[in-house]
Amino acid sequence: MRTFDLSPLYRSTVGFDRLFSLLDQVGGVDAGTTYPPYNIERTGENAYRITVAVAGFTDRDLSIDVKESTLSIRGERKADESAGSAVGVAGEVLYQGIAARAFERRFQLADHVEVRGASLANGLLHVDLVREVPEKLKPRSIAITSGTAPQVAAPGTKVIDAKVAA
Repeated sequence: MRTFDLSPLYRSTVGFDRLFSLLDQVGGVDAGTTYPPYNIERTGENAYRITVAVAGFTDRDLSIDVKESTLSIRGERKADESAGSAVGVAGEVLYQGIAARAFERRFQLADHVEVRGASLANGLLHVDLVREVPEKLKPRSIAITSGTAPQVAAPGTKVIDAKVAA
């Protein structure tokens, strides 16, 4: 795999630190992990859902944290639960095909994306996200008026209307 050295770009740019950090993470450790599997869906114009397959985990075994623009989902089964079977009767596991190992899955969130909630059903953890762009950052149209441009008076001066009635 080819690696790129981005350090010269750090020295010659201002304000693009987050972009270069994202590029550094592309080839990082998280790129090779495949457990647990997940889906990312678009559920509306500005709504998204991350679904993570967490079979065997309960809501007490899972934690979801958002720090800056990173969403972290962690799972770790408690020792007393893994000793018993699914129905609560202590027994010997003959074959374990359902992974019970601890995991951490990280997602980089875009600007103005917020986590709205999470639910666990049928072994799937659903995390709902919404992108809300502030009003001042939304595109807007500016009306164009014809005629003379409005004059702005200096502070403290009296403005007298120069229009003469005909």
